[in-house]
Amino acid sequence: MLTDLVNAGKLPPVDSRLPKPPKLTNEMPASQLKFENGQYGGTLRTVTSVPDWDADVFVMCNEPLINTPGILGEEITGNIVKEFRVSDDQKEFTFFMRQGLRWSDGEPVTTEDVRFAVEDVLFNEELTPTFPSWLKAGNDPRGNPFKFELIDEFTFKMTFDQAYGGFPIVLAIQGWRGYTDLLKPAHYLKQFHKKYTDEAKLKPLWEAESLEDWVQLFGRKDITNWELNRKEGIGFPALYPWLLKEATQQTYTYERNPYYFKVDEAGQQLPYIDKIVSQTVPDMEMVAMKHISGEVDFARESATLVKMPLYKENEQKAGIKAVLARCHVTYTDVFLNMTFNDPVWREVTQNVKFRQALNYAIDRKEIIDAVYYGYAEPSTIISSEFNTEKAIALLEEIGLDKKDSEGFRIGPDGKTFVIPFEIQAASPDQVPVCELIVQFWNNIGIKTTMKTIDGTLWGQRNGANELQATTIWTHTPLWYMGDWGQGIWGPLWSSWFSTSGKQGEEPPQDVKDFLNLVASINRVSPEQGRQIYQDCRKIMYDKIWYFVHTEKEMQPLLFNAKLGNVSESKDAFAIASNFSAEQFFFKS
Repeated sequence: MLTDLVNAGKLPPVDSRLPKPPKLTNEMPASQLKFENGQYGGTLRTVTSVPDWDADVFVMCNEPLINTPGILGEEITGNIVKEFRVSDDQKEFTFFMRQGLRWSDGEPVTTEDVRFAVEDVLFNEELTPTFPSWLKAGNDPRGNPFKFELIDEFTFKMTFDQAYGGFPIVLAIQGWRGYTDLLKPAHYLKQFHKKYTDEAKLKPLWEAESLEDWVQLFGRKDITNWELNRKEGIGFPALYPWLLKEATQQTYTYERNPYYFKVDEAGQQLPYIDKIVSQTVPDMEMVAMKHISGEVDFARESATLVKMPLYKENEQKAGIKAVLARCHVTYTDVFLNMTFNDPVWREVTQNVKFRQALNYAIDRKEIIDAVYYGYAEPSTIISSEFNTEKAIALLEEIGLDKKDSEGFRIGPDGKTFVIPFEIQAASPDQVPVCELIVQFWNNIGIKTTMKTIDGTLWGQRNGANELQATTIWTHTPLWYMGDWGQGIWGPLWSSWFSTSGKQGEEPPQDVKDFLNLVASINRVSPEQGRQIYQDCRKIMYDKIWYFVHTEKEMQPLLFNAKLGNVSESKDAFAIASNFSAEQFFFKS
């Protein structure tokens, strides 16, 4: 595809499009993928049920400044930047950029793009009224922002006033944030910034889009990491392997970035595949039909365990492979909001013996067999012992020994104590797992109910401290810097902690100690952080801040049988294959 453009004089030769040095792709560890040098061409077909959003394509295109092969969080290497150095005190981080790196429109990428992103956007209070916590010392909302130093055209330094040993992992993996907070196409965005363009010239532009001022105009034109694969990303200079070129109601078409900065072991510019075509199919059963009819070349986000027998049955006919790989989250962790504004609820749920009782009542084997078809393991982060006798004994010990006419336990206020789950069906296992939890807890006399609500409403209710009980995924058992869900099991405590007491509610001492310990992981070296993480796990095991039922869940990965460089290792995370998609190629 690109060779024709070069021959026609519409594109410079590949040597002048690549940086020096280019990035030798290393997205998958050698232990998880035997890499082959591929061949160019072809269109990769994906499918999504969500309008204007294909999670598979988002991850395929996501590019952080630095990366961690296999998303394991163990080794951190250069990616967009060539390399980086960390001072012994874990405060100074120096980054060395790739000379000759270019935006997708051919313009050079230099530290001016970093300086613009930092000084003119991040530190501009009109554009960034709330400075991101992850760019403060120790990833602490209470910390001070970093200091920026532009050393030369291809070198810059970020300095924190406290140790921040976890910063490289935050850059590489946390929140899939990519590069767009710290690296922006200054040559393009300056035309929408009042520092570089007079407001009188900007006013007609924001009025034409029915906006109120230059701040809103800049916000619309500054396409961030989560927007680059949406409609608004068309034409925006980027560093992704594929660029969105056309978006209709049913299909999104992406094409190779001719200035992409990675190569294979033979020095061939990546990606190999010319185009990605993402089809939107709102009905999940129709999505499954496309999976088994040979109309999809890669699917992870839309593939489900419950359909695995169907996938395997149709492998040969559809020309696909259906394999199982590790999931990068624990999907259905259960949370009780211990700061919900009800004194009886608080009295009961904040009693660790109550939480221990509920945990004893969870039959993890039944969850694993019924929902995950045996492709998961019981949690080790809290006890996985199933013992209803112990559960009932603990409930009676703490005074929940009286029952109503239906056999449900009476709370301290003389009324039936109820756990009302409100969940979003954000993954295929959320509802069936929660239904089992309802059954388990009803069996020990704790009246438990469940209803599903819209994801937007869920977010609003959680933010307003209005959810009492819910389910959502976390990364806690996977990475030492994983999340601990404190914004769900104790949102007011978490708010108090993150705002130094300005908001929220002061937590009990044991919660304070835990939150301080979690926060300290970011400040120390990775080696020390991993040890603190083990200390956090020990506390979690005893306190049961929330309920983790299973871990090491397996996730289906479907791909065209002729697609090369897709890991089939059961030790690999399924989502890591998305991150290495520039290596995919169609075999002859």
